[in-house]
Amino acid sequence: MVIDDAAETVMCGRPPGGAGADGSRPARQVGATFIVVYGMAYMGLWMALLPPILTGLTMRVHELDPAHATGSLSLVVGVGALMALFGNPFFGRLSDRTTSQFGMRRPWLIVGALGGVMGLAVIATAVSVPQLLLGWCITQLAYNAELAALAAIFADQVPAPQRGTVSGIVGVSLPVGMIGGTFLMQALADSTLAMFLVPGAIALACAFVLVWMLPDHRLPMAQRPRYGWREFLGSYWINPLRFPDFAWAWSSRFLLYAGIAVLMTYQGLYLIHQLGCAPAEVPRRIFLSTLVQFCMVAIFSAVGGGLSDAVGRRKTFVSGAALVYALALLMIAFAASYAWFLAGMAIGGIAQGVYLATDLALVTDVLPQRETHAAGNLGIFNIANVMPQSLMPAVAPAILLASDGSYAVLFVVAAMLVALSAWAIVPVRGVR
Repeated sequence: MVIDDAAETVMCGRPPGGAGADGSRPARQVGATFIVVYGMAYMGLWMALLPPILTGLTMRVHELDPAHATGSLSLVVGVGALMALFGNPFFGRLSDRTTSQFGMRRPWLIVGALGGVMGLAVIATAVSVPQLLLGWCITQLAYNAELAALAAIFADQVPAPQRGTVSGIVGVSLPVGMIGGTFLMQALADSTLAMFLVPGAIALACAFVLVWMLPDHRLPMAQRPRYGWREFLGSYWINPLRFPDFAWAWSSRFLLYAGIAVLMTYQGLYLIHQLGCAPAEVPRRIFLSTLVQFCMVAIFSAVGGGLSDAVGRRKTFVSGAALVYALALLMIAFAASYAWFLAGMAIGGIAQGVYLATDLALVTDVLPQRETHAAGNLGIFNIANVMPQSLMPAVAPAILLASDGSYAVLFVVAAMLVALSAWAIVPVRGVR
């Protein structure tokens, strides 16, 4: 294993999280090898976690309970998101307090990747919706433990001048993982077990590569923060009056992901009921739309993150990208054909790439207590990613019922929420 000077500062008793004796971040830049391997770990996680929402769960629910597909899908996705909502901050706090000889982040990378494979296996072999729900809950808990460690590694290892660039690479990992995962799901559609387990195995391999080369910090037992009920409850709360910049950034991400959750969860049923696609065609069409969207995400995530570093600005990129994503949702809402739907997905990909690359850098810049509570506080921020996955499936059936099953109305509501996301970033003061 590689142990460099950053890890040595912790083993010698100096503050964790990459801080020096004065609590400042080191100027040491991360190398290309680390950036690539770190991006691969994210790619593997997205490959295993996100395609089931787009394709796998929809098809499994349609197979197990076709008469109540919308309600069953909302139940599975919503409860699974609650598990993620609980798990990400909780495991983030545990990671900040881990005194293992293997380091603070390595154990959670391994536990998360292994647990994710177990959860995917339960999904693949489920014979009822409750079993499917159990498998998805295990998958969400496990991969959110890994995600908490990955997010903390960004704050631990990457200095401020490189955050836009590295977050751009992380942004590229999402479309690569999504495209790879959806491709594998359609290519392996004849074997339900392989369709879920092959992406999980790739995620596990990528996590082990990062574990092998990570210059992880080791937290001495004497420096381990206490952890009682107050700290546990604090895993889910940062005072918005004390840290208003973080609160506004959290709100912006929450509103954007509300729109993303609608599109990801109901894309398959939208294709069936609004555009008239045959259920057997859905995996292929979702793969094509994912390919189009996330090619745009890959290109504009790298471009947006690097350009944000170059000009030294974050807010303009984040707010502008959210407005463009709202426009994309409106295009999808009123699409009269699959071609128009693809055009909306492409524009959404451009916006999502720029937003995710620059927003991660912005959030890291305004993160409270970054030197000692990076994983836990990033876990609180990740609530903004996962809470909409629970709330929107709970709200969406009511919107569909009130609109006589119109997915156009559902996507218009999603576009309005994303437009509010653009406004929410304006009050942030600590970042240009």
